[in-house]
Order: sequence, then structure tokens, then C-alpha cells
Amino acid sequence: MATIYDIASKTGYSASTVARALSGKGYCSPRAKAVILRAAEEMAYVPHQAAKTLKNNITNKIMMCIPDIMNPYYFAMIHGAAVALERFGYSILLEYTMHSPEKELEVLDSLKGHFVDGVIFGSFDYTPGLIQAIEDMGLPTVITSYYQSPGGFNDYDCVYIDQPRAAWMAARHCLEKGHRKIAFLGGNAKEQNTRERFEGYKRALEEEQVPISKPLIIHADFTREGAYRAFTEFLQRGEECTAVVACNDLMGVGCMRACVDFGLKVPEDISIVALDNTEYCLCTTPSMTSVDMLQGQVGQEAANFVMDRIVNKRNFQKNMAFTPVLVERESVREISPVD
Repeated sequence: MATIYDIASKTGYSASTVARALSGKGYCSPRAKAVILRAAEEMAYVPHQAAKTLKNNITNKIMMCIPDIMNPYYFAMIHGAAVALERFGYSILLEYTMHSPEKELEVLDSLKGHFVDGVIFGSFDYTPGLIQAIEDMGLPTVITSYYQSPGGFNDYDCVYIDQPRAAWMAARHCLEKGHRKIAFLGGNAKEQNTRERFEGYKRALEEEQVPISKPLIIHADFTREGAYRAFTEFLQRGEECTAVVACNDLMGVGCMRACVDFGLKVPEDISIVALDNTEYCLCTTPSMTSVDMLQGQVGQEAANFVMDRIVNKRNFQKNMAFTPVLVERESVREISPVD
């Protein structure tokens, strides 16, 4: 990579003259500037980003932290954020926090060095400790769920999908098709994502005066393998349901595989509706009904929000919630009350 000293050697001008011509700061004769800029172009000179960063304290990079790099839920979100950031001349750095609270805190602590200008942070479980770490980090931040800081800290924004409503829509769809024995297949019961989705499932059943049955509440880990194991154990215990609300598409696929292994047909024996509406839904037989969580729009607006703080120096909190959309396919059948 060419340096200002290489350009100085080629043109015969001093390094300081070359620096003034390239930066546009300080006097440089028009003739000298034209010669230097032509040489810089011929030599493919690129300003040293690290030097610019040290001088201006601007990196032109945003860190995006996600808890599960294998979950297709985040693919559209990353794409939406990257496209939005490109319009500002920013690039995205991806950090995988491994669905680990300890790793999340470790990453946030490392960002105190400010080697990025802002952060988009995804987690399954926002806690007071995590929000405190975001505050201590001191960077413009957007989180992808809703969380209200009890201490009034507002140096972060929330751009998110209405998760309780998403699960409510999934359960409601099953209820409208005549189902009453509807299982809930979620993640860790202690984590925010599962709590919010269970809240929506519970509300839908309560509205129809359908009792919540503990044996129908199944917990896995938001992975295909975990859902397969959990639903297999459910079936091995002899439990029965006519429909399942799976809290993401991966778990829906795992549930469908368990049904096949037990000789059960979807949707003839068990109906399945999932959340996320990723391309996985089109790869199953039958195709899977799912709730679109608008991940791409969440990523795009999260990027816009963090850039608003950086560019416009906004210092107050803004939140944006998206309403999910049910996409009906072939995995839920209508049944009569006698079924």
C-alpha cells in the first residue's frame, strides 16, 4: 500500500506538502496539488484508516452482537442493518455472544475501548446487569427487544417486534381452527424472549377460556435439536395435543421431525405454527405456517437509530415497535370440537 512518503519520492515534493495536498488542509499550490493527486491515484493511495480514527475518534464501524449465529432469524436483521449503515458510509462488525450472559458482558466491557462508534445489541434476555454494562460502555446503542431501565438510563434505544403479540397470533390462529389442546414449545422459561412469547400464548387461550395445561408447556433452547429432544420426550410420556406453537422456526422444524419419527402426520395428527417466517418454512413438507417477525425492518431501523445518535447527537431515548404478521401455509388444519 502506497504511503505519503512513496508519493513524495515519486513527485519530488516533501512529505508535508503531500500530506497538505491529500488532506486539503494548509496551503499547497494548485500545480503541486494536481501533480500529487494524480500520483496518488496512479499509486492507488488509500488514507490509513487507523490514523484517521486516532485523529478524529471516528471508526465508521458499528458492532452488531447476536446470541445465535446459526439461527436464521438474525440473517435478515444483519442484512437490513448492513444496507442501512452503508448509506452512511459505515460498515458492520459482527460479534457472536454464544447465548451466554458472561460472553455478553465480556464483549460490552471490551467495547469501552471505543473501537466502534455504536452498537446494535441482540440478546435473549435483557437484565439490569446487562443494561448497566451498556451504560458503562458509553457508546450509542440500540437493543432489539423492549426493556425499560429502572434507573432511568436512556443512552440506548429499543427497536423490536411485539413478541407477545406474535405468540398471541400463532395461538389465536390455532384456536380459530378449532384446536383446544395447544402445546407451547419455548426456550428457557427464565429468559425474556420465552417469557414474552408465553405471555402472548397464555393471553390467547385465556380469551377463549381455554385452561392452561402445565403438561402442554414444553421448554427447549430455540434450536432444532433441542426442540426435537424436548418434543420427543413429550410424546414418549404419552402426552397429547392437536397443535403446537413453536417459538421459532428452528423449533418448529425439530417438532415436525419428532412427529415423523413417531409416525404422526402434520397437520392431520398435529398442527404446527411457528414464529420468525424464515426460509426454513418453505423447506418443510408440508410448508410451515409462521409469524413474520419483520427482522429485516428491525435491523434497518436499529441502524438508523444508532446513526441518528451518532450523526445528530441525539441524547434522549426513542423506541420503535413493529407489529408481526401471520403467514398461513399448510401446517395447521381445521378440526371440529369432537376431534
